Amino acid sequence: MSELTTDLKILHEATLENLKSSKANNTLRAYKSDFRDFRAFCSRHGLSSLPTEPKIVSLYLTHLSKNSKISTLRRRLVSISMVHKLKGHYLDTKHPIIVENLMGIRRVKGSIQKGKKPILINHLKLIINSINKQKNEEIKKIRDKSIILIGFGGGFRRTELISIDFEDLEFVPEGLKITLRKSKTDQFGEGMVKGLPYFNNEIYCPVKNLKKWLEFTNIQNGPIFRRFSKGSSLTDKRLSDQSVVLLIKKYLKLAGIENKNFAGHSLRSGFATVAAEFGADERSIMAMTGHKTTQMVRRYIKEANLFKNNALNKLEI
Repeated sequence: MSELTTDLKILHEATLENLKSSKANNTLRAYKSDFRDFRAFCSRHGLSSLPTEPKIVSLYLTHLSKNSKISTLRRRLVSISMVHKLKGHYLDTKHPIIVENLMGIRRVKGSIQKGKKPILINHLKLIINSINKQKNEEIKKIRDKSIILIGFGGGFRRTELISIDFEDLEFVPEGLKITLRKSKTDQFGEGMVKGLPYFNNEIYCPVKNLKKWLEFTNIQNGPIFRRFSKGSSLTDKRLSDQSVVLLIKKYLKLAGIENKNFAGHSLRSGFATVAAEFGADERSIMAMTGHKTTQMVRRYIKEANLFKNNALNKLEI
């Protein structure tokens, strides 16, 4: 009997590990962070957070709605639900008191999502020109240009960008193949390959700049985008995804561009918007970005065509 109990305990622990492994570490951290806020709300009002009930969740969503976007409310709801599942509790997130409350909040607030601004071609050129004018050490300038150009050219998420290793690269006559081993929408690690062709203008060419970076540093294995120690000594430590955001904001400011509404995602959304502006279709954009649905890509296409297909262009005034 004791052996059976021990076996069941081992199976229970292994099952919990499987449930945790089904989500990326960043996703689990986000769940925990969101749930901490929910738990604090419940604690202030003497309510139970785990397990909780739909009425309490609905009250929390109403509380959040004063200062948060609809997308934030939906994400918090998912987080609360997932923490319950991981702890073995059931929470009915489809309960009418939650669903109809969200619908009411959406009608009051509206549901237009205003994302971060994309980095477009004119921004990209101003950034690279600005880096070239800096009096920094050459090694830092080459690295930063490579990060920004590869991030834009491949439509990478910032976490994907910093995860690239030398072993993931293959230079071919047409340009560069980058194997992405895992991403946000590829949790099982099936991988994908992105192809970056050579640009006519070498100054803004992602492939040429990356080649120059690798030759300059003689990196032949491990992470390609690395941190510097004090001074300009290159370490073997991988750059953090937050560093990408800071670099983007830094060089936007130096280029004379208001950087408040730009973020790490601006490289990825910039690629998709510019590609759509130059006539790329949904499939080819999704093949590069790795989007699994057309919803977000169509938003980029709509943005790119806002003035191109504008009815006012037919007017002669």
